[in-house]
Amino acid sequence: MPESTLPKAFRDLEQWLPWALATEQERSNKRQTSTMAEIQAFYDALLIRTEAILSYVEQFPLDNMPEDAQRLFCLTLSLAEVAPAIELFGQPAVLDGYDINRFTMRRVE
Repeated sequence: MPESTLPKAFRDLEQWLPWALATEQERSNKRQTSTMAEIQAFYDALLIRTEAILSYVEQFPLDNMPEDAQRLFCLTLSLAEVAPAIELFGQPAVLDGYDINRFTMRRVE
């Protein structure tokens, strides 16, 4: 993502911009290549702000969101990606899951 910032009310979350990833594959790779300490820190920081973040981004159409709001929204998608690692698995990888390198997402229109 570009180096510009998050909306003013959420600039305290800028340290987490490396998690503002646009695709599921990028988010999954970030989860699997991060330590549990990194994942836990991100999870803790975002979870307490999720309600405010979603209230903010829902004012924009999903396909016409300002860039700063889009980055904020991508952070919540990464939170959804890491939540099972914290809440269920206790590790970055999915237990008995598929090899992420064999899975390719494609958009069907």
